[in-house]
Amino acid sequence: MAPPTTGSDASRVDRSSPLPLWAQVLADLRRRLDAGDFADAFPGELVLVDEYGVSRHTVREALRRLRGEGLVVAERGRAPRLAGAVEIEQPIGALYSLFASVEAAGLRQHSVVRTLDVRADGVVAVRLGLEESTPLLYLERLRLAGDEPLAVDRVWLPARLAAPLLDVDFSHTALYTELSRRCGISLTKGTEHIRAVVPTPAERALLNIDDQVGALAIDRLAQRRGEPIEWRRTLVRGDRFAVTADFAARTGYRLDVAGTLPHTHPHTHKPRKLR
Repeated sequence: MAPPTTGSDASRVDRSSPLPLWAQVLADLRRRLDAGDFADAFPGELVLVDEYGVSRHTVREALRRLRGEGLVVAERGRAPRLAGAVEIEQPIGALYSLFASVEAAGLRQHSVVRTLDVRADGVVAVRLGLEESTPLLYLERLRLAGDEPLAVDRVWLPARLAAPLLDVDFSHTALYTELSRRCGISLTKGTEHIRAVVPTPAERALLNIDDQVGALAIDRLAQRRGEPIEWRRTLVRGDRFAVTADFAARTGYRLDVAGTLPHTHPHTHKPRKLR
C-alpha cells in the first residue's frame, strides 16, 4: 500500500485487512489518544483524511465512535476536540443556584431570555398547590457558561408573589437573588428529580449538541417554610454538567427511585451501608 501523504507509519491503514477502514482508523486514534499525541489539539476531519488516506465518510464514522465513547466532542460548525472532565459539578442535597455553580467553576454565566410573562398553566399550578387558573410568572432562559450553551431553564412562580420580577433583566443575574431582593422571598428547601433524557431536535439546536450527546432533565419543586413557591424544569447538557454525592461507610447512602413521570413521588429506601 502506498503511504499516506502525511502522518507517521503508525497512521497508515491496511486495505488488505478484513477489518473495515473506519475500524482501523478508530483503533489507531485510540492508540494515539492513549499515547498523548493530541495533548495540544485534536486534528480536524480533513487533516485525518489526509493522514490516513481514506474518505471523509470513513473518518466521520471513526469520530462518531469516539464521541460515543466520550473521548472526543464535536459540535455543529466546530472542529472535533478532546473531551475533558465536566466543567460544572453540583453536589446532591443542596438548594443550589445554577448561576452560582457556573461562576464558582470560573465561567462567566450569561442567559438569553426567551420568555418572561404571566400565564396560566393548570398542571404547574396543581404542583404548586394552587387552583388551576392561578396566574403564574413564567421565565424561560437559555443558560450559557463561558459563552457556550449549558441548559434550557423554565421556571414558574405564583404571580401574586413574583410580579416584581417582570422588570428584571435576567441576562446576567440569579433568580434567587432577585426573588429575595425584590419580593422578600428566600427559598428554604426543595425536592428534585433528575433523569437522563433524549432531547428533541429543537432542544438539541438550542443546546448546540448532536445526537451523540445526552442531557439531564432536572425537575425542581422549591419551598419557603413548607409553602411551594417554585416549579422549575431544566434541561442541561450531559457533557458539561454532573451531580455528585457524598457517602460514608458508617452512614451509607440514600437511594430515591422515582418513576418516569415528573409528578410521580419517589419510593424512599433505607440508607444502605457500603459492603
